[in-house]
Amino acid sequence: MTFITVASATLPSVPLDFQGNLRRILESIRVAKERGATLRTGPEVGQIADIVRAKLILSVGNPRLWMPRPSPWEVLAQILEDPTTKDMLVDVGMGVRHRNVRYNCRVLLTYKKIFFIRPKMSLANDGLYRETRHFTAWVKPRTVETYYLEQVIRDITGQKTVPIGDAVLSTLDTSVGCETCEELFTPLNPSTNMGLNGVEVIVNSSASHAELRKLNTRLSLIQNCTRKLGGIYIYANATGVDGEARMMYDGSSMILCNGKVMKQSSQFSLAPVEVITATIDIEEVRSYRSSISRNVQAAAQPEYPRIECDLCLSSPADEVLLSNTLQLSRPIELTILDPMEEIFRAEAAFLWQYLTRATAAGYFLALSGGLDSATVTLFVFGMAKVVLQFINSGDENALADLRRITGEPDLIVKTPQDIVKRLLHTCYMGTQHSGSHTRSRAKRLAESVGAYHSDVNIDDTITAHEGIVEQALNFKPRFKVEGGSWAENLAKQNIQARNRMVLAYYMAQLSTTARKMPRAGSSLLVLSSGNVDEALRGYLTKYDCSSADIAPLGSISKTDAKAFLAWAREKWDMPIITEFLEARPSAELLPLSAGEQDDESESEMGLTYDELSTFGVLRKVEKLGPWSCYLRLLVEWQNRPGFGPKEVATKVERFFRYYAMNRHKSTVLTPSVHMSAYNPDDNRHDLRPFLYVIDWPWQFNKIRNHASALVDRMAQRGEQTNGQKED
Repeated sequence: MTFITVASATLPSVPLDFQGNLRRILESIRVAKERGATLRTGPEVGQIADIVRAKLILSVGNPRLWMPRPSPWEVLAQILEDPTTKDMLVDVGMGVRHRNVRYNCRVLLTYKKIFFIRPKMSLANDGLYRETRHFTAWVKPRTVETYYLEQVIRDITGQKTVPIGDAVLSTLDTSVGCETCEELFTPLNPSTNMGLNGVEVIVNSSASHAELRKLNTRLSLIQNCTRKLGGIYIYANATGVDGEARMMYDGSSMILCNGKVMKQSSQFSLAPVEVITATIDIEEVRSYRSSISRNVQAAAQPEYPRIECDLCLSSPADEVLLSNTLQLSRPIELTILDPMEEIFRAEAAFLWQYLTRATAAGYFLALSGGLDSATVTLFVFGMAKVVLQFINSGDENALADLRRITGEPDLIVKTPQDIVKRLLHTCYMGTQHSGSHTRSRAKRLAESVGAYHSDVNIDDTITAHEGIVEQALNFKPRFKVEGGSWAENLAKQNIQARNRMVLAYYMAQLSTTARKMPRAGSSLLVLSSGNVDEALRGYLTKYDCSSADIAPLGSISKTDAKAFLAWAREKWDMPIITEFLEARPSAELLPLSAGEQDDESESEMGLTYDELSTFGVLRKVEKLGPWSCYLRLLVEWQNRPGFGPKEVATKVERFFRYYAMNRHKSTVLTPSVHMSAYNPDDNRHDLRPFLYVIDWPWQFNKIRNHASALVDRMAQRGEQTNGQKED
């Protein structure tokens, strides 16, 4: 029996933080070695922060003109020189320029020696990813070339060249192959060919972003990959917020053997370094493979170039028995979080990591007393709960970051409220149209989570702006209920909403100074409370409180927001949330004489939130236009009461008209962590046009004609059926 101990490191990749990324890489190697691992891998995206460097190169040309040091090779040199890497096979990621072409590569190394460089062969280029803008795929299967090393590496290793290309590493006791992120998701993934060629250990370095309800799909794919092929599979995923603050990597790294999960790291962890290890008998792989239906294909598999490695990664049984660190790993069940737990953990990590990197003094939120802003308030409260959990578990990084952000070097916290009162300023911005019930709900919710709360009236600023407009245009607008036009009615609502944004930023900049906080003079980050369905529909005022520094709710549906509030009410024992769930949603922008507004009514928004979610998935995920959506919904909605072809046609036309009319708003959406597959944020995810002919004349006419003809056919069929019954 020969036993191998392998390690997977879950790390954040902070753009251009060469020193911090290096420190975390070395720490993960040290932890892996302490636990007896002889093979360590880590996440893909710029472990040496080079994917961001590649983006910057595209915009400024020669990076040496503005960022001469440190280069990724100098960071790699420090890893090579570190004695921790002795007797270990270490896999790290970085961009490599070979023959004037940039590749996203894995570098397999040990102490003062590089074995080979393996470029990525399939690049992610859909959804959130534009990898082909920064790198080129290696397009020469089973081919290696000579890479001439930089002087800083030659001085350490004594090597002038190393192989680069599609190859595998042969150690003294086994063989190791690389598969990088997107390659796993391709039909002919490299690990299949490598496994058929006898490679027993596959390392997969990934940066797979989080999406609600996505984790099970990803982990099942990895699990099935080794179940049909056999072998040891080491999957390392990144964690934390990416440099553009729209992607969240959620961790959940894994070590598998023959389709069974041996170890899994946590999801949405705040820990800067998390390492999992597993000790596995390599003979299990050999026995498993010889007994499954792979051998004929394996015998026919073309040879891979093999790079010789003088390391022995395994240990005999007696050494394992005598070791104090090694213990044979046993299969475990996959841990898949409930979607509401996912939202809680993801938002906590997003808000905390954004705050710690931006070094702001906290957050500011316009708390309206409605459901959306209440949800964002609970996101911040959830962040405080997670931070407190890490502090109580002895995590020195979380406590140090909290003390740095608050400016209190000796701070001790005992409850989440102790954290929230230092980091969250909420404000109810009332007008003459506001109700006492919303004001009361906002105040009591702020008190329950511990936020510092203000209650202000903004009528004077609205009156001042209206006076300026009246003077300039010699015109005084009126609400519709007072005899004004629709345009006047909308303008009078929007001036209220936009004043709230101006006031939010003004108060966020002065809050710490006015309150004489330890970090007086430092600004707060402004939070918006818009959700993904309203952004998709364009049901928001441009540059009102939907515009802020970050939008925690911006990629979460209204349906999920309601479900999260109900979940938090029970989990966190917050009965006040019932009032928010049962209240009728209203922006409170119209006079009381106009009647009670209901923002979720069809007459107000034109579509329900559930319908918006359906259209969002069909438009983005299914990639359907108006005609295709209409045909799909004819079938999907055929059993909805009162929904015939014309009703479906009306809904489709209404959605696409609103979508086209308000698409320009997507270009200025506040950045949100990407948690929804149909997020309309066009800065990264949705690159469709934003200037359309809003009446879609060809498509809408086709839909109307088809719906009318279909109604006639259905009526004729009904008449025939009735006639047959009478006969």
